[in-house]
Amino acid sequence: MTYAVDCYDHPQYWDLAFGEDTKLEADFIVAAAKKYCDFEPQRLLEPGCGGGRLLLELASRGYLVEGWDLSEAAVQYANQQLAKQNLQGQAAVADMQNATPTEPADVAYCLVNTFRHLLTEESAIAHLKTVAAALRPGGLYIVGMHMLPPDADEDDEEEWAVEVDDVTIEIKLDVTFCCRRTRRETLRFEMIVKDSAGRPQHEFQTDYDMRLYEAEEARSLFEKVGDFELLDVYDFWYDIDEPLELSDELGDTVFVLRRK
Repeated sequence: MTYAVDCYDHPQYWDLAFGEDTKLEADFIVAAAKKYCDFEPQRLLEPGCGGGRLLLELASRGYLVEGWDLSEAAVQYANQQLAKQNLQGQAAVADMQNATPTEPADVAYCLVNTFRHLLTEESAIAHLKTVAAALRPGGLYIVGMHMLPPDADEDDEEEWAVEVDDVTIEIKLDVTFCCRRTRRETLRFEMIVKDSAGRPQHEFQTDYDMRLYEAEEARSLFEKVGDFELLDVYDFWYDIDEPLELSDELGDTVFVLRRK
C-alpha cells in the first residue's frame, strides 16, 4: 500500500536516500568557508535541515551547528542523532521565513532545492532577510537549487536506489506539473523501503510544490534583498576551484553569497 504522507516526516529513510552526497556537500561548505571568509567559522546554520544529515556531518568535524525545519518528526530525529553521537548542536521547529538563531552564525547553507519550497518572491525575500539577520557581517550563505533553463525539457524523471545495512530504499521523482508563467512545478516523490530479502516494508508518496528559477531571476532576487553580495556560482560537482558564470546554461546551481 502507498501512503500519501509527507516523506520529510520519515527522516530515518529520507536522509539515507539522499545521503550519498553528504560528505561531498559538507566538504564544499568547509572549502567555501576557508576560501571566502576572513575569519575562522565556528557556528553553522541550516534552514530546512530535515533529519540533520548535514548537521551531523559538520558537527562531527567540530562545528557548532543549528538547524531549522517545519517538520517536528525531522527535528526530533536530528536532535536524537546529535545527542546519540554526543555532538554540539541543535535543531528547532521553526519557519525559515522568520526564525531567529540562538547566536549569530558564521556560515549558513541551504542545499538541494530546499530554497524552492518558498513559492513566492515575497516569501523568498523574507527568508533571505531572515538569514541575513542571522549571519555575522562577512558571513556566508550557500544556496543550492535546480534551475530550469529556458530551453530545458519541462518533463523530468529520476530513479535511484540506496542500500544501507539490511535496508534498500528506492526513490522515484517525477515532475507532475510545470508552468513557466507562474514559476511553479510539482515534484512527486515515491519512496519504497525494502528489507534484506527485497520485500517492501513501507511505501510513501508525496507531492511537493516548488518555485522555478532561471538565472536572471535568481540574480535579481539577491539584488533586491540588498543584504548579500553574490561572490561565485558552482554546480553540483562542488569543485571549489572551478567557479562558473551564472547563465541559462546552468541547471544544478550553487550560489555563494556574502553578508554585507
